[in-house]
Amino acid sequence: MNIRIILKALGFLLIVEGLAMLLALLISLLYKEYDSSAFIISSSVCSTIGGITVYFTRNARPDITRHEGYIIVSLVWVVFSLFGSLPYMLSGAIPGFTNAFFETMSGFSTTGATILADIESLPHGILFWRSISQWLGGMGIIVLSIAILPVFGIGGMQLYMAEVPGPTPDRISPRIRQSAKTLWGIYLAFTLAEALLLWISGMEIFDAVCHSFTTMASGGFSTKQASIAYWDSSLIQYIIIFFMIFAGTNFSIIYLMIKGRFKKVVIDEEFKSYLLFIIVFASLIFGGLVLYSHLKVETAFRDALFQVVSVITTTGFGTADYLNWPPVLYLLLFALFFFGGSAGSTGGGIKIMRIVLLLKNSYYELKRMVHPHAVIPVVFNKKTLDSKIINNVLAFFILYFVIFGMGTIIYSFVEPDVESAMGAVASSLGNVGPGLGNVGPSETYLHVHPFGKWFLSFLMLLGRLEFFTVLVLFSPSFWRE
Repeated sequence: MNIRIILKALGFLLIVEGLAMLLALLISLLYKEYDSSAFIISSSVCSTIGGITVYFTRNARPDITRHEGYIIVSLVWVVFSLFGSLPYMLSGAIPGFTNAFFETMSGFSTTGATILADIESLPHGILFWRSISQWLGGMGIIVLSIAILPVFGIGGMQLYMAEVPGPTPDRISPRIRQSAKTLWGIYLAFTLAEALLLWISGMEIFDAVCHSFTTMASGGFSTKQASIAYWDSSLIQYIIIFFMIFAGTNFSIIYLMIKGRFKKVVIDEEFKSYLLFIIVFASLIFGGLVLYSHLKVETAFRDALFQVVSVITTTGFGTADYLNWPPVLYLLLFALFFFGGSAGSTGGGIKIMRIVLLLKNSYYELKRMVHPHAVIPVVFNKKTLDSKIINNVLAFFILYFVIFGMGTIIYSFVEPDVESAMGAVASSLGNVGPGLGNVGPSETYLHVHPFGKWFLSFLMLLGRLEFFTVLVLFSPSFWRE
């Protein structure tokens, strides 16, 4: 095991985190608020520890194997969350290490679950740090680092495979570093475009930038306690819906759109299924709201579409408290907690590709029973898939619901209300944010027992790195090899 390259990588990444804190410091200085000293100290701590670590591991062998890749990717999210908690604690914005760590892990994992009950009272620097932590976590800390740091020149593929979500990570370019640069370039361009449109539509520039960060990250942190409902503007809500849909789309598809290769976009089965799920669920909920509420037709349509897109992309923004809807409607939304966005997107959850492959394989299995001697492979986007991919999808699907079930049982010891327990666990695993019961869209996680917060933080990490990257570290055979 190349321990020195693991430490060197973590040292470099700590320096990156320290630099990100300087951006929040600039905002704090601009608004002349009290949190500036917290960012100065936090950035100094990150940069100093990172710099010392890099110096003493400067002669490390540069090769990164699969083993080191899993360790680095898993550790960096924990390390980033530990050090990312410093501004909250030092400024007094979030008292207590448990609460600060929960908020930070929720940020970097783009879950969006919060313990804050009075967001508007926080200084701008802290609000900006919440937003930028989600933006960094959205596309991926490692993907960013591969794009900008030469330390990952060798072994970058191992890290990329371990962090990028989906059963088959796509590469836009044959060169992994170029792929990472392209992904972050698209990500940055859409973030800037959304911020501009939100500003033109009536948001303050600070709010527009922060919400563009958390929209493209599928994160859901807002600068307002009421989330997007704070702005009584249909235009703002439709703009955010538009960008949430893009955030939940495979970035390889967005790259094809930019290149004008629309034929490949049109035939992509995952993209078509993703849009179909949005249309079907939004239509069902819209119909229910028209029948069972007194909302105007356009408002019912917008609320239904916004909540469906927000949940399926695991963004977690809200314009309405869906728990006030008829139970059948919010149960439809709860089902979407498990869907997630597309593979290769910033969304969490199981991912649309896995759901499509699971449905296809189930259908083909029926055909195989009718025609036992026929060879009927699973075809996706006109390509025959290797059985290893199907087995991986089935294993992931089973593991996801086993962990959800076991997680609900464990969490029930600190939260006796089963609906709330299921909502909190599903939301954390899927990186959604709001849940059901006492952790619904109008509530916070402040009341959750400290054990519950640590447990949910672990589930957020599992969900963000899609289980295998983290769970493989608990396998004795992994350390024996």
